[in-house]
Amino acid sequence: MTIAEQVLAWFDHSGRKHLPWQHDPTPYRVWISEIMLQQTQVAAVIPYYQRFMTRFPDVLALAAAPLDEVLHLWTGLGYYARARNLHRAAQIIVNEHRGMFPSSPAVVQSLPGIGRSTAGAILALALGQRLPILDGNVKRVLSRVFGIVGFPGEKKIEAHLWQLAEACTPNERIAHYTQAMMDLGATVCTRSRPLCPECPLRADCIAQRDNLQTTLPTPRPKRHRPQRRAFVLVAVNAAGFVLLERRPPSGIWGGLWTLPQFDRESDVWSVAGETCASAERMPVYHHAFTHFDLELHPRLMRMVELEHIADGDRYCWYDPKKPPRIGLAKPVQDIIRQVSLNESTPCLAL
Repeated sequence: MTIAEQVLAWFDHSGRKHLPWQHDPTPYRVWISEIMLQQTQVAAVIPYYQRFMTRFPDVLALAAAPLDEVLHLWTGLGYYARARNLHRAAQIIVNEHRGMFPSSPAVVQSLPGIGRSTAGAILALALGQRLPILDGNVKRVLSRVFGIVGFPGEKKIEAHLWQLAEACTPNERIAHYTQAMMDLGATVCTRSRPLCPECPLRADCIAQRDNLQTTLPTPRPKRHRPQRRAFVLVAVNAAGFVLLERRPPSGIWGGLWTLPQFDRESDVWSVAGETCASAERMPVYHHAFTHFDLELHPRLMRMVELEHIADGDRYCWYDPKKPPRIGLAKPVQDIIRQVSLNESTPCLAL
């Protein structure tokens, strides 16, 4: 049996067939799921996907929505550039393709936030086009089965894996095979503790034969992980509202509302100034990005007569009891929750 035949036979009895995006797998529905699933586990994605599709059932609704609302429904899912790219791509589809999701791989790949593998997954799962995919799960399966040594992110290794992915993709049951390969990597050929006895490819797997499951795929070369520090102003007015600032459209937390952030503690006072009635240090908050770690030092300041700062474009007053539908970075959610739950949060007077 070929690899595809073995994988499809496994999928028939063990593959996932009841995920929300597998029902009525239109290109739009599959597209949303594939973007959400980038760097995110299925279990975490499902509730976000369901809420997102309820609010934006089609590309027209997504394109017409304010970016703030799109980011609001993405809050907590992380990697917010995905949401911004979805919104931009939806507008391109409406304006340049009359609201019809394109069926050309090259055109799909030209949309913001869509690479070769994602384009292949969308068109294979939704339209049955014979296109290979090479997400993290598939890279892991192929690296182990064929014994590919070398970091999969390296151009030469990745090109080899693309050749293998193309060669293994069958001419029939494309959607099932594509889903099966993703499922196999996610549920059986996992990063740690793979379930080799349950794998349909175990008889042909070089990693299984040579006991290389812990070394393949070859890990990313280790790099020094930078540490950054910032101070954030948690300004609370008499009504209990928290001052937020909109981030620039691009970059970290692009387009999201965050607590005003500063490189130096003394700069926190540039916004608070004489309007601060009291000030406290909140516990340090640690947040990990893909390429660096951020250490946030919140400064809780109770303000008086600061309403003039909130101009509605760059700044706004956020009511934790009646939160508006805007996108918040997760650290902001957590810090505001600390303030709002009760006033017993351990703080140190400045």
